[in-house]
Amino acid sequence: MRILVTGGAGFIGGAVASAALDAGHEVVVLDTLLPAVHGAGWPEHLDPRAERLDADVRELDDSVLEGVGAVCHQASMVGLGIDLDDLPAYASHNVLGTAVLLAAMARRRVDRLVLASSMVVYGEGRYTCADHGVVRPGARRVPDLDAGRFDPPCPLCGSALTWKVIDEDSPLDPRSVYASTKASQEMLTASWARSSGGTAVALRYHNVYGPHMPQGTPYAGVASLFRSSLERGLAPQVFEDGAQMRDFVHVADVASANLLALTAGTPGELTAYNVASGSPHSVVEMAEALSQAFGGPSPEVTGEYRLGDVRHVVASPARARSELGFAPAITFGEGMAEFATAPLRARVG
Repeated sequence: MRILVTGGAGFIGGAVASAALDAGHEVVVLDTLLPAVHGAGWPEHLDPRAERLDADVRELDDSVLEGVGAVCHQASMVGLGIDLDDLPAYASHNVLGTAVLLAAMARRRVDRLVLASSMVVYGEGRYTCADHGVVRPGARRVPDLDAGRFDPPCPLCGSALTWKVIDEDSPLDPRSVYASTKASQEMLTASWARSSGGTAVALRYHNVYGPHMPQGTPYAGVASLFRSSLERGLAPQVFEDGAQMRDFVHVADVASANLLALTAGTPGELTAYNVASGSPHSVVEMAEALSQAFGGPSPEVTGEYRLGDVRHVVASPARARSELGFAPAITFGEGMAEFATAPLRARVG
């Protein structure tokens, strides 16, 4: 099958493209090569077997979809960004870009889409109160964070909450600009599926890491930031108290999930799957494992915070396991040991 991978020069998109080529598919990589991510030009490690198109998905020429059987839509601005001045760019690349792509797919009758979504659509994850059961915490408050009170209280009684694993049926509760755009992508894609009869699968990635992550950019994930610090001989700077719970999933497993999603889903619907390892770790645990494997300085817990961050988000990959056959192959220990010395992208900025 001929597959269009938007954002295919990116960290995850490049891995998806290579995995699809290894599986015998024909792959077209489309990427606008944003300087904040790629520096100058195509990355050296991009699979040479893929056809390359330097183009912006927001200005998509329908002819790009000629003969395409499925689209893996990875193109996106990621991360929390720098400040609200980034808001128009996030909305433009993530929301407008997706809308343009979906309209072109409808015109060309390309009826299968795999969407790169994110755990961020869940916001603060899932919590329970001993007295009130499942509750949704309110927005994080600066006075609490300044005082080192990082865990959200019960919005009804103020008691401590217990984090729980979240599944795909949980309500969306985006709490940052990036999260809002990812939720919007899902909603637009669901509308496209209903209207066109197309089949759509949204893969809600958790904290993805692995070879060829970007470095030297504020739009990177925490694993990239820690590894970039170690490359410069510096200790990873762990925000808050380091106890934030996350699920770290290797990029090779994410690429595998994308291939499985190519034959999943129901016509006329959007089906969402958590793409996670199923083995949660705290942020400081990850930093310590990475520092030890790298042989660098131990991480420093700073107490700093970013208001747009959430505290605990841990997913259940049970639906992906049962319906997609998704089985992560790389354990946390194996993945961090590999990532400690894996090649990164050239520094940008």
